[in-house]
Amino acid sequence: MNTTDSPLLSRAMIAVICAQFLSAFGDNALLFATLALIKQQTYPDWSQPILQMAFVATYIVLAPFVGQIADSFSKGRVMMVANGLKLAGALVIGFGFNPFLGYSLVGIGAAAYSPAKYGILGEITSGEKLVKANGLMEASTIAAILLGSVAGGLLADWHIVAALVVCALVFGGAVVANLYIPRLPAARKALSWWPQAMGRSFFNACILLWRDGQMRFSLIGTSLFWGAGVTLRFLLVLWVPVALGITDNATPTLLNAMVAIGIVAGAGAAARFVTLETVRRCMPAGILIGVAVAFFAVQTSMLNAYGVLLVIGVLGGFFVVPLNALLQQRGKHSVGAGNAIAVQNLGENTAMLLMLGLYSLAVKLSVPVVGVGIGFGVVFAIAIAALWLSQLRAKA
Repeated sequence: MNTTDSPLLSRAMIAVICAQFLSAFGDNALLFATLALIKQQTYPDWSQPILQMAFVATYIVLAPFVGQIADSFSKGRVMMVANGLKLAGALVIGFGFNPFLGYSLVGIGAAAYSPAKYGILGEITSGEKLVKANGLMEASTIAAILLGSVAGGLLADWHIVAALVVCALVFGGAVVANLYIPRLPAARKALSWWPQAMGRSFFNACILLWRDGQMRFSLIGTSLFWGAGVTLRFLLVLWVPVALGITDNATPTLLNAMVAIGIVAGAGAAARFVTLETVRRCMPAGILIGVAVAFFAVQTSMLNAYGVLLVIGVLGGFFVVPLNALLQQRGKHSVGAGNAIAVQNLGENTAMLLMLGLYSLAVKLSVPVVGVGIGFGVVFAIAIAALWLSQLRAKA
């Protein structure tokens, strides 16, 4: 069955988007519920980003393997098993075991899920529809981040155990939704299942993608973006009490929701105005993200904070969606979409780990949170400007 010629909103695409929404909703609700749990259990402030670091470390460790798994089996079934692992992690936390251990198990599921969820887009659509499909995926993901974050924070303020139960139920729903994704054939046959051989194959895929100027451009850009995004999320948790004098669990989630709303709008704009041939149009938006973050850090008004975060989200959606589409299109024809996304995940999660580590260190050293925000925004803007300049020179 040739699914790439199907309409954009085919049965397969609708099933993928629904499954992705539920899975991402559970991820974000569980994060804020677990953050509330470790605050209740009086863990130190600097341990909060450690929770996310344990999550992203699983992406790095499993990167050599998950791409081949995604390409060697029907991606819809890989997504189903991965959501089952997320469900198990939520249950570990809900039954009172170590929250860092449980969230690491969720990370294992997420690491396996990511190459399959993005790789399947290139199997059910193609060409310019792929940019639009990525826009739908990002819109679904960000809507889930919006609702999941808010639900996690509000439920945790009411009852932490109830919040954890809701997370487990949502992951269960994601497992069911995956059953409605058509069983597509495997993208390519695995050469070997020996870890040494898989690691060598992944290393070769990394080299192949990195030597391609366009792929390197996409990998660096998306890595910087997601590293910055996850750091901003934790920055908000400590920024809200300092700048706004509010100490509940819900306010940081509502502020994160504004970023999410903006990304939905930015993703839609990217799908309309950017094609695979005009990807570099997204770069000014990346620079402005850093400028806006630095400006946000000095705000003291709730209304201003909401407005600036909305702008950051719009810029972020416009920046990252075309880069994702470029990676999927070129990666599909070189190392396989699953392997390409796994290489991307390695870069993104290495960036997250480094940025969260620096952020955690800054908090432990008692650096003022406003100063951290300003410095973070300035460094990000300079990094994206340098990436854009290097791309322009390569084209010259």
